[in-house]
Amino acid sequence: MKMSLLYAALLASLAVVATASVRARNDEPTTEDGPEKQIRKLNAEEVTAFLNNDPKAMARLWSDDFVVTNPLNKFVNKQQVLGMVESGFLVINPYDRQIEYVRVYGETVIVAGSETVVWGGKMPNAGKTEHLRFTAVWMKQQGRWQEVARHANIVPQQ
Repeated sequence: MKMSLLYAALLASLAVVATASVRARNDEPTTEDGPEKQIRKLNAEEVTAFLNNDPKAMARLWSDDFVVTNPLNKFVNKQQVLGMVESGFLVINPYDRQIEYVRVYGETVIVAGSETVVWGGKMPNAGKTEHLRFTAVWMKQQGRWQEVARHANIVPQQ
């Protein structure tokens, strides 16, 4: 009798473990909630950070190695971009980003698309609406996604 109770308890334990294992596999990230979805969310946070003039949020999203070729045709690093935001030189409002391409390569993600911005602050084209094309590179660093490089250029008017 003790042996059958022990056997029943062991079978019940194995059933619980097997059920938990199946449940864990079913909860694993899919294509929908994997890196692509995370990067799309971070892109939206980046736009919001610009709209709210929030350099702290930008600093969190960008790698310390972040570099950008910006629409002013300048190659700048993270600290230089944050300095432009903090000084009031770089202001964007409104800002609409359309992601047209996302490609995941392990712990690196390439994002490309278009943007419509109205420059503000002390930008040379303050008050002007411009259309941009951009490409951004995101990498998983220290367990979280960060943007490491970006290129944005103004689309010439036709």
